[in-house]
Amino acid sequence: MSSCVRAVVRGVGARLPERIVTNDELSERVDTSDRWIRERTGIHQRHIAAEGELTSDLAVAAARRALERAGRRPEDVDLLLVATSTPDNTFPATATAVQRKLGIGPAMAFDMQAVCAGYVYALTMAEALLCCGRARRALVIGAETFSRILDWEDRATCVLFGDGAGALLLEAEEGTGTMLDRGILAATLSADGRHYEHLYVDGGPSSSGTVGHLRMNGREVFRHAVAVLVSSAHRACADLGITPAEIDWFVPHQANRRIIEAVAKRLEIPAERVVATVDRHANTSAASIPLALEHAWREGRLRPGDLVLASAIGGGFAWGSLLLRW
Repeated sequence: MSSCVRAVVRGVGARLPERIVTNDELSERVDTSDRWIRERTGIHQRHIAAEGELTSDLAVAAARRALERAGRRPEDVDLLLVATSTPDNTFPATATAVQRKLGIGPAMAFDMQAVCAGYVYALTMAEALLCCGRARRALVIGAETFSRILDWEDRATCVLFGDGAGALLLEAEEGTGTMLDRGILAATLSADGRHYEHLYVDGGPSSSGTVGHLRMNGREVFRHAVAVLVSSAHRACADLGITPAEIDWFVPHQANRRIIEAVAKRLEIPAERVVATVDRHANTSAASIPLALEHAWREGRLRPGDLVLASAIGGGFAWGSLLLRW
């Protein structure tokens, strides 16, 4: 039996801003209500970054926790990847700001931009670099301050999003080449730019010269999200020779409770094996999957050897699924 290198999780961390904004508080600002938001999205509250609190600040806090739990130091890291659509600045990469704040020396550091699918994309990129020997230890962070790009007069979008960061420390480890190995076992990524205008920000350096605000065609996002998340999950599982019903935990992008429930139902995954944090975090884009993983781990549900299916879709549309043995 041939061996192979796997990207194995050694530590997990998270950071949520201190300020919590409830649905009732939002209803004082826009024409909405707690009942309206809960029934349509499942969201009860969201965390909002404080004035002056940057995406890199949240990322650093999550990364420090992941390093501590892994028993590693910042200087042990030779690859730093930050999945974000809300960077501190247009450039340099937010990953380099995190690198500086953590005190990591010269190493690979760059951002991954695939919006809400960013973390699945980033994990897949990190795995490729670890498995080909370009790096030995990777910090993969999903961090967002979506509150900075929301139109707070648009009730259709401002109620959906929150801020936060989550991180995994991955290490290259020799495996057996079977599905019993720990680490990332399979992944599938895709995108379809024909749907560009269904979920986008109406600004940018090359177009308007401004940051812009998030705009969304909710009906189209919902319709496509369910279909592509189901198909990509099936593809990832087929690569491993299993069905989605055989996984231990389904950790989807936390966008909307209805989407999560619809996808889980079509994949025949029971509700008790779905990790859902959308009620307390709202949609934190690229941070949602690592935040959900950290939450499940901290509660003691996610244990060594568990097989995790993570799936996400974001603007573009970009989407993907990944199988990880914890």
